[in-house]
Amino acid sequence: MSNVISVVTTPSSVGSDTSFPVGVASFQTTIGTIKAGFSELSRLAAPPASESSQASFAALIDTFSGSTGSTSSVASTTLSQPSSPTGNEVVTEAERYLGVRYTWGGTSRATGFDCSGLVQHVYQNLGIALPRTSEQQATIGTPVSSLAAAQPGDLVFFEPGPGGPGHVGIYIGNGEMIDAPYTGTVVQIQAVGTPCEIRRVLPTTTAAQTAGSYGTPSALVTSGGSSTPSTSGLGSIPANLAPLFLSASSQSGVPPQLLAAVARAESGYNPNAVSSAGAEGIMQLMPGTAAGLGVDPFNPAQAINAAAQLLASYIHQFGSIPLALAAYNAGPGAVQRYGGIPPYTQTQNYVQTVMAYAGYQQGTSA
Repeated sequence: MSNVISVVTTPSSVGSDTSFPVGVASFQTTIGTIKAGFSELSRLAAPPASESSQASFAALIDTFSGSTGSTSSVASTTLSQPSSPTGNEVVTEAERYLGVRYTWGGTSRATGFDCSGLVQHVYQNLGIALPRTSEQQATIGTPVSSLAAAQPGDLVFFEPGPGGPGHVGIYIGNGEMIDAPYTGTVVQIQAVGTPCEIRRVLPTTTAAQTAGSYGTPSALVTSGGSSTPSTSGLGSIPANLAPLFLSASSQSGVPPQLLAAVARAESGYNPNAVSSAGAEGIMQLMPGTAAGLGVDPFNPAQAINAAAQLLASYIHQFGSIPLALAAYNAGPGAVQRYGGIPPYTQTQNYVQTVMAYAGYQQGTSA
């Protein structure tokens, strides 16, 4: 395909944007269900030929999505789509750290917390990866118009500055928040006052959950477009990677064929790929992005999970798979600046390539 991007030499820009909009709803996978499926996944131990690999991956998608056409022995062991954490669960988790001392740069109970470290830690314990600083956290999720419209679990920001807000807390309702204020204090409940910005990290209905059907609705693909997922453009998927795409999909709701398509476009499924710009691993994460998410980009399972979280957050943020792919390639800031896919030839080709690999038919390039 003429527009295939060789990202080992022409890398994705994931992580080059300083905001890591990873505020996405996460999912708690049923461990017993996954273990029950391992016996079937183990049949893929030997690297398959191109045709058999596609067939196996397609069969696995049918199995894990509960397709009635699957003849697999674990077809009845269907992974359910768990719901994301609620705002009240966020509040309950945050309350566990009341009284922990404030420490600038702190990110744990043992070290103490600063304001954004507390927020990141609370959401991380609920399976949601957030950026590290309040400035970065203020770029994720969706804006809330006023304190009257705020819900428990929303992030409330203060101290506006040229780089973004300098302080963040977790709204708990009734005009109160939990935060780690400053040196000499502890994590506490206090009145919100007047925040300069409010962001909702936990959406009411997430695009990632909607996309979890594997037949992604047209609204997520384009404005007025249509989608026809398949595995026809994925080539030979290494046998050891197929279960990782499925596992990451079950946790994020991002279709497994889309994750596989990104991996093919980014690195050709090479977990050791390093681009000339320094992007690393199978999903070509920039070192800063990987560090912000706490993952090893050369560990395929961690990298695929991280990429799935990023894509799920971008789908939620922009409401479109093409725009999510553009954000993955060029950074979400570029998509916001241009109000669509940026006018970069590399990014435009990248979006078309991944969409083709995943088998989606675009009606427009919204």
